[in-house]
Amino acid sequence: MTVVIAGAAETDEVGKLPHHSTLQLHLEAARNALADAGMTIHDIDGVATVGTPGPIQIAHALGITPAWLDGTGVGGSSFLFHVRHAAAAIRAGLCRTVLITHGESGRSRVGAGRYGMGPDSILGQFELPYGVVGPPTSFTITALRYMKETGLTHEQLAEVAVAQRRWANRNPRAMFQDLITVDDVLASRMVAYPFHLLECCLVTDGGGALIVTTEERARRAPVYLLGSGESAEAPMISQMEDFTTSKAFRLSGEAAFAEAKIGHDDVDHLMIYDAFAHVPIYGLEDLGFVGRGEAGAFIAEGHTSPGGRLPLNTNGGGLSYTHTGMYGMFAIQESVRQLRGEAAAQVPGVEISVVLGNGGMFASAATLVLANRLP
Repeated sequence: MTVVIAGAAETDEVGKLPHHSTLQLHLEAARNALADAGMTIHDIDGVATVGTPGPIQIAHALGITPAWLDGTGVGGSSFLFHVRHAAAAIRAGLCRTVLITHGESGRSRVGAGRYGMGPDSILGQFELPYGVVGPPTSFTITALRYMKETGLTHEQLAEVAVAQRRWANRNPRAMFQDLITVDDVLASRMVAYPFHLLECCLVTDGGGALIVTTEERARRAPVYLLGSGESAEAPMISQMEDFTTSKAFRLSGEAAFAEAKIGHDDVDHLMIYDAFAHVPIYGLEDLGFVGRGEAGAFIAEGHTSPGGRLPLNTNGGGLSYTHTGMYGMFAIQESVRQLRGEAAAQVPGVEISVVLGNGGMFASAATLVLANRLP
């Protein structure tokens, strides 16, 4: 059975949306994805999402009575998990067509839950007392160790933000579009050493939705799911096996490439979750596109920029396009656009795109191999 993405769309806008509640973002994205697929709610019998509101509330708000639900919540990679799980459910006959939604008022906090970490939580007990609070200070642990062991320079780290801004400059929907230099990045405010402001993800509002079904049920040119993989390593960054590599990245990538029966030379386009500037560096190495310690120079040499041999994060990524808090949905959306030939910064001849999602601080990962035709 051939599983495809038959519809994909984001909210009408992404960025600063104080007039949208979290629920409204979900529903707007769902409406747009259904229209993109040429379907209605009557075609949907499966619903997946993460957080609050959950899949039951989303289904009820849309008037869907689902036969299958998925509320897997493992951070920003959750939507890649949902695609994988939806494919498995469809192949097992549990449902036929799944709607996956994301909506997050990450900046405006309209209808969003409060942030918090209880002192009795595992993080509260074992990381918080040492000043490790949230992504900026957690991700510094990995970035600094990687820099020490591989020789990655501050200039090379800054090149990640510079490269992705080149793509955002071509994307009218990107929150930050002006071209920047390494000097601009290093002159921006220090947030948590070694991260300057322009090496940290945006905080925005927005959402997106996908419709996953079989090739036979798709009503427009589909995007094929050739392979997928998922994994998890540790709930706390301090418990990673090795601070300089993500075990979950490696395992999920290996599974997806094996299922898709592809090699690295087959990949035309790549989306790697970029909560902070070093995450694409890990992704390039852990997926096997470059060797250990080589990703910084690879990016600095322009290979991932427009005109490069491995276009990466072509919407501008979480550093320049949008980042609502859970970014994985937007990475999938850009891969779909590239494969359809509809992206703002379209890469010529994209036939296979790989999406790598990160959840938490290297806690979970999922990888999708997508294509616009079957091999």
